[in-house]
Amino acid sequence: MALGMFSFLALCIFYIQVPQGQTGCAEVDSMTEAVAGKGFLLGCISCKRREEVPASAIVDWHFKAAGTEEFIQIFQYEYNNPTILHENFEGRLEWQGTMWTKDVQIGAIFIHNVTYNDTGTYLCTFHRTLYLPLYEEHVVINKEVELTVVEKANPELTAVISEIMMYVLIAVLQLWMIGVLIYCYRKIYAENEAREAKKAACSQNKLVESKDPCDGIYLE
Repeated sequence: MALGMFSFLALCIFYIQVPQGQTGCAEVDSMTEAVAGKGFLLGCISCKRREEVPASAIVDWHFKAAGTEEFIQIFQYEYNNPTILHENFEGRLEWQGTMWTKDVQIGAIFIHNVTYNDTGTYLCTFHRTLYLPLYEEHVVINKEVELTVVEKANPELTAVISEIMMYVLIAVLQLWMIGVLIYCYRKIYAENEAREAKKAACSQNKLVESKDPCDGIYLE
């Protein structure tokens, strides 16, 4: 019995540690402060609400410089076809979103060699098509990022945010581990109780033949 309990706990721990084939999707806001001369990731995530529905998406990025009123299109991504659409960003934009499927949910782009002229509003637009059984549904999702370019990063703010996120992550992982171990323990305990009850019933009724309902239960 001890060996069985050990094996079950090992399986639980393995399940926790091994990444699952289908990861979850969380809509996290983009950072908004870039350092001149450095690279910067413009984040944009749009999670599909019904994972079981097949879909495809095209992602457009527009930019409105500080002090101006109109957006200009600077980038478009369609499955395996990233395209830079404005000369000011030529050679500086790199697709960092979903690449292995047409069902795009991460639409991030990376700006190389950020300049002060990159300060402004960035508009990320998902044009998603949902392939439902009887028809196709077209959905448009817009997300804005207000980007500020500074000479140097604020180390104090960065350190505080990093430390907070580290403690939050540690706490969440610990609670998750405790919850899974409690679940595993309860399941093992319930199985053991059921087995002991069956052994007691077999002992009481003296059912020891190999073909009776107690087959495989060894009495101590």
